This record gives sequence, structure tokens and C-alpha cells, in this order.
Amino acid sequence: MPHRTLAPVFAGLRAGLHALFGGLLALVVVRVLLTDGPVLALVLAGLLGLTYLAGLVLARSAARRAAGAPVTASPATGRRGTARSSRAGVAWLAALTVVWAALVWLVPEAAYLVFPLFFLYLHLLPAAAGPLAVVATAALTIVAFAVHGGLTVGGVVGPVVGAGVALLIGLGYAALERRAAEREALLAELIATRDRLAAAEREQGVLAERARLAREIHDTVAQGLSSIQMLLYAAERADATSPGIEHVRLARRTAADGLAEARRFIRELAPPSLDSGLGSALERLAEGWSAREGIEVAVDVAREVALPMDAQTALLRIAQGALANVAQHARAGRVGIRLDASDDAVRLRVADDGYGFDPRGAAVGASGTDSFGLRAMRERVDQLGGRLDLVSAPGAGTIITVTLPVGAP
Repeated sequence: MPHRTLAPVFAGLRAGLHALFGGLLALVVVRVLLTDGPVLALVLAGLLGLTYLAGLVLARSAARRAAGAPVTASPATGRRGTARSSRAGVAWLAALTVVWAALVWLVPEAAYLVFPLFFLYLHLLPAAAGPLAVVATAALTIVAFAVHGGLTVGGVVGPVVGAGVALLIGLGYAALERRAAEREALLAELIATRDRLAAAEREQGVLAERARLAREIHDTVAQGLSSIQMLLYAAERADATSPGIEHVRLARRTAADGLAEARRFIRELAPPSLDSGLGSALERLAEGWSAREGIEVAVDVAREVALPMDAQTALLRIAQGALANVAQHARAGRVGIRLDASDDAVRLRVADDGYGFDPRGAAVGASGTDSFGLRAMRERVDQLGGRLDLVSAPGAGTIITVTLPVGAP
């Protein structure tokens, strides 16, 4: 498509080219009619006009088929395109030149049509072929004038000046097109930078909101459950033989379970800092989790890789979720976390030696399953264009492998 910033300029140039060609062709037809010129001249003039119109129609249909892709430079588009379209454009221009040359030998005024042809040569023909075609047709025009009326100063100066002006305008147009392309590239880069900044701001907003939620849960729900637990414990100690003591004990255990869940939510909402890299954050996560759960965790970071913050956060969250599943369901004695990377991908592997389960029954990612943690992992991986692989069997432990492209957005 034309460069958006200069589209009106290019459209105006094309419209001017069409108008110039049509006006000069009309002048030739009127000249033939007024001077009772040969019928062949009228036939050639009509053929020339039809050939020009055919080029416009074909160029526009090619542009529609390309669905916005660049197409061959033409009087309708003024653009360069694919090799196939370039060959079609050159063939069209050759046919136009042959018909014009035949018309010039019959009607000298047809020589003026060389001026719009100059611009077509400069746009359609590659590199030096355009200027060479301009010089060749200018020489042919001078010869035509000499054949019809003898060699005159005007017959030489006119085509030479016209060719020089066309070359200068063509150079200016090429410079304008290059400048427009540079502006488009700069604009695209600015838009991409703006999108990256917006994504970073959104990620920071998400992290800030998660931190706020962690503080709120800690200061309200967790504190309340802790107070309830202590009050129930005091009540249990004050009268351990009352008839309703079992209900008090059950309420205390329920409050303790709720407090443990609330604290787990707080830990997941406020991940370890990623300032020193994902590998260090995983080591700190494993150290703290191992101390709380009493389960051995081995962390192996084979190779650090530069990842966007959202990808690092996602991998850290997935590791947290996997460890939470181990603590709740696996009854494992040992967990291994491995992070490694290749040139095109980064992989996080979390393996435990726990009870395991049947993945077919879990239906990872399916709606309606109780495996919410696994669904959350799958959603995070899908958002980053990665892949999650789950290997497990009853009594054989569980292995979760996450693969993300290094260029993850």
C-alpha cells in the first residue's frame, strides 16, 4: 500500500499522470480528425488508449488480489511489487511503447505522448533501465520530428528538456518515496515501543495489584482467622470437658486450615523478587518452601536466559503452583526443579517422587475439573505461546515441563 503519510501526494501524482496522458491522446485524435489523417492513425490512437486503460484495470485487480501486499509500479499504483507483477508491468509498458512508436510515424503530434511515458519508464523499469529507456525514446522522438518536418532546434530541444525534467522529477519522486519508507519504519518502531511500554505498565499494574491483595488478605482474612484460632484454643483449654468441646476443636482445626490456605495465597500473590534473575528467585522459592513443608527440593539452573518480565513471572508462578500441588496432594519426599535454555526456548521442569495420578482422569485444562492449579498453569503457558507437558502415573510421581519461546511477548 502507499505510505500512509504521503498517500495524498502519490494519489495526486498518479491522477496528474492519467490526466496528462488522456489530454495528449485527445489532442492527437483531434489533430487527425481536423487534418483528415489516415484511418490507421485513429485505430492506433484507440489501441493506445485501450492498452493504457488495460494496464490500469490489471494493476488494480492485482492490488486487490494481493490484499494489501506491494504490487508492481504502474500508472494506477505507482508502486513496486513482486517479480511476477514486475514482468507483467514491463510487458504492458513494451506494448504501450510499440503502439506509440507506430502512431508517431503517422502523426507527429503523437510525439508529445513521450512525456507521460518518461515517468512510466522511471517507475516501472528497474535501476538504470528506466533512464536508458527515457534517453532512447527521447532520441526516437527527435528522429520522428526530423522525418515529419526536418531537424529543427525545437524538435531537438523539446524532447531533450522534457527528458531532463522527467529524470529530475523521477529522482525527486524516488527520494520522496525513500523518505516516506523511512518515516513508515520509524512510525512502526515507535508504535512497537509504545506497545511494549504499555505491556510493561500493565504487567507492573498487575504485580502491584497482586501485592495489594496480598497485604489486604494478610491484614484482614489471615489476621481474623488467626484471632479466631487463638480464641478457640483458649476456649478449649478453659473447659476441656464441656459437652461441645469437640465442636470447638473442629472449629479450631477449620480456622487453622483456613489460615494456612490464606497464607499460601499470600505467598503466591507476592513472589520472590526477580531483580537478580529467575534462577535466583527459584532458589529462594525452593528454600522457603522446603523449610515450611519439610520436603527436600533440589534446584538446577543450567543456563540463565534474558526473558521478558511477564515470562519470568509466569515461570515463577508455575513453579509455585507445582510446589503447592506437591504439598497438598503428592506426599512426596523429594522435588527437583530444573531451568535450562537453548537458543530458541527456555524450559522449566518440576518433578516429584510422590503418589502421582492418572493424567487422563485429571483432564488438564478441561473445564469442570478440580485441578484448578493445573488449569491456571496451562492458561499462563498458552498466553505466552508455550507448551505444557504433564507426565504422571499412580505411584510413579509427576513431572511438569513448561517450554516457552525465548522471544515470548
